Amino acid sequence: MAKKHLLVQGATLKCIFSVEPKIDILKVKSQNKHFANDKDAERKLIGTTKDIGETLEKNTFGKCKKQPSGHDYLPCQAVISEWSRFYEKVTLSNQGKILLEDSKAMCPIGGKDCIEVVNHGQQVEISISNVMSAKTMLHNQINPLVDMVAFQNSLVGTPEVEK
Repeated sequence: MAKKHLLVQGATLKCIFSVEPKIDILKVKSQNKHFANDKDAERKLIGTTKDIGETLEKNTFGKCKKQPSGHDYLPCQAVISEWSRFYEKVTLSNQGKILLEDSKAMCPIGGKDCIEVVNHGQQVEISISNVMSAKTMLHNQINPLVDMVAFQNSLVGTPEVEK
């Protein structure tokens, strides 16, 4: 899984057959136990190959080029039927495989791999361990308004630093 991000709740997806380039947001409904990129383990559920069916926030990518109707197109009804390009070496408790940032989904109308990932959904969360391991001289050159040594010293003795 060399330097690929896991897909988590909130990842954005798009369909290659959308008339207007619209995105929709992944809602992980297949499990509620495995989290990534979430220190409190409450928001970023890991997406798996079991997240099929109507598992998007709006379940639409706008109008679908595969459904012409006279001079216009019918609305997309995004229903994921299968995933490809997932991480095969790990199986989660729901028997699903982990989805990655280059995973693709199949729609019954658009066909295989028509739904692509725009953003994996993970965000950087700075923790105390990040602050404590920061290179002070480099940080002071980048941001001279913060005395990094004094900031690190102020954190010594806090419960999270003692772990």
